[in-house]
Amino acid sequence: MQDSPNNNLTIWQKLSTVFGPNSLMNQDFPTFKFDKKELLKTTSKQEYEKEKLQAQQTYYLANQWQKIESNLYTQATYYEPTRLSAFYDYESMEFTPEISAALDIYAEESTTLNQDGHMIQIYSESKRIKSILVDLFENVLDINTNLPMWTRNTCKYGDNFVYLKLDPEKGIIGVNQLPIIEIERLERGMMAKNSESSQDVDKKHMKFTWKHKNMEFNTWEVAHFRLLGDDRRLPYGTSMLEKARRIWKQLLLSEDAMLIYRTSRAPERRVFKIFVGNMDDKDVEPYVQRVANKFKRSQVVDEKTGNVDMRFNQMAVDQDYFIPVRDPAQVSPIDTLPGATNLSEIADIEYIQKKLVTALRVPKTFLGFEEAIAEGKGLALQDIRFARTINRIQKSMLQELNKIAIVHLFLMGFEDELTNFKLTLTNPSTQADLLKIDVWKEKVLLYKDLTADPGSGIAPVSVSWAKKHILGFSDDEIKLDLQQQRIERAVGEELKKTAEVIKNTGLFDNIDKLYSDKKGEEGGEEGGGSEGGSESSTPPSSGGEDFGSLPPSGGEEPEVEAPPITSSIDDRKEKLIIENHLNKDDEFYISEEANNLFAQMDEKIENLLKL
Repeated sequence: MQDSPNNNLTIWQKLSTVFGPNSLMNQDFPTFKFDKKELLKTTSKQEYEKEKLQAQQTYYLANQWQKIESNLYTQATYYEPTRLSAFYDYESMEFTPEISAALDIYAEESTTLNQDGHMIQIYSESKRIKSILVDLFENVLDINTNLPMWTRNTCKYGDNFVYLKLDPEKGIIGVNQLPIIEIERLERGMMAKNSESSQDVDKKHMKFTWKHKNMEFNTWEVAHFRLLGDDRRLPYGTSMLEKARRIWKQLLLSEDAMLIYRTSRAPERRVFKIFVGNMDDKDVEPYVQRVANKFKRSQVVDEKTGNVDMRFNQMAVDQDYFIPVRDPAQVSPIDTLPGATNLSEIADIEYIQKKLVTALRVPKTFLGFEEAIAEGKGLALQDIRFARTINRIQKSMLQELNKIAIVHLFLMGFEDELTNFKLTLTNPSTQADLLKIDVWKEKVLLYKDLTADPGSGIAPVSVSWAKKHILGFSDDEIKLDLQQQRIERAVGEELKKTAEVIKNTGLFDNIDKLYSDKKGEEGGEEGGGSEGGSESSTPPSSGGEDFGSLPPSGGEEPEVEAPPITSSIDDRKEKLIIENHLNKDDEFYISEEANNLFAQMDEKIENLLKL
């Protein structure tokens, strides 16, 4: 028997086939060959013409496919300069408090811990697969630390590239963050050529390149987290800040204009009226300027360097007014002009802030712009809408986390278990869960009303119809539900007969042995024995009278058990837990044997609970 071609491949070549063009993911574009050996041989001219026309049409469609795919390269090339400029904007937007807080909220809400303290939940039918993935995410990847950072970068840039350190036997043994702005993703369409060209098959599948390092990575070496939202950005993701870029620039300009206005118009100004008398008009201006300079600055010459230092006089402001007057009777030689009185009017700034928050899709209450009203009911609705945005981010993160898990399992040798797991992240919105519960309550009430007998003997609808149209069951699910109900009913009937089948579980044997009524047994021993110590006497009655001479109604003499041997107080101190009434201090004694008995009891209880 010949070996399969895959048996001669290395582990890395096999991994390339899983994520490459020949994998089940069907990454390769269609190629068609028209060779003499593949031509149809037939005696029917009609069949020949039909197959010929179909081959021509197929060839034409193949070329159309390649032309469309080649457009992806042009699109990515056109977007590349825009992508770089957008990254620089994202870096600057980080320093805006509202945007920085929004990014923190995205990361925190998307990576919420569940009630057990786990950030990611792993479900698998195989305990071994689950244990391997738990070790991968919690110990190797340190998901509780890295996932919030990966999520924040993905929301900020739209992309995040993580390099996977791989070992052929141990799988993934570490990760490194790659510079997002320097990594390029080359899809198959970017290098598509005509089917007639002799292009290497290995160059058709997806690659990652590091531009400034001249390095190339396979698709299974890099985990590319991306938020798909705008097809113009393909094959890259779209940042959560993309829609806020223009609004952010407007907000910066508005805030700068507001600050300039405040600094120039807010302070009070003085009007100095300088008496010039009968001074010539040509001398008035130099005189006024000389007086104003005395209020403004004074020249100081540094003796060491000879530099002139124009010291600022705190008693004056550059924008004060100096007005010459000729009337000596002019009142108030110095008047005060009030500053701007409309500094509290920032409606334009608030308008732009509202647009910014809308673009970020974060409730304003979360950012501290508003207070919760109507007992938080409006906030609950906002929380449900915001949870949908968070769920979209979580799905994008889970897509690459699944890829990481598949690569790890493949390298560990679990090629048949690559899909035997499911990863989930915690839903951050409790309001969304409560809303789902309320919806199910209404469905169940409607189901009960429609399937209940109104008194006429005929229900409004059948149970099968209600399950299909109200609860959303398919026909197969309805059949499966009926089968499960039948099995559960049989199990219930078996549980009712438990007392008849199981007479004694043995669960309380140790307790009965420890705390049995010793006084009653001792009394029975004293009253039941005959003078000669005969063992054939019947047990005494509660009054202690001897009726041992009377045989039972059946005529047979009953067997009498030997009276139990009572232990002394000292024996019970060593074996049991008892209260010593002979001691004035009422001490309790716990022996090693009693501890062992309790341990056996706990073990039996655990075994019964597992059944």
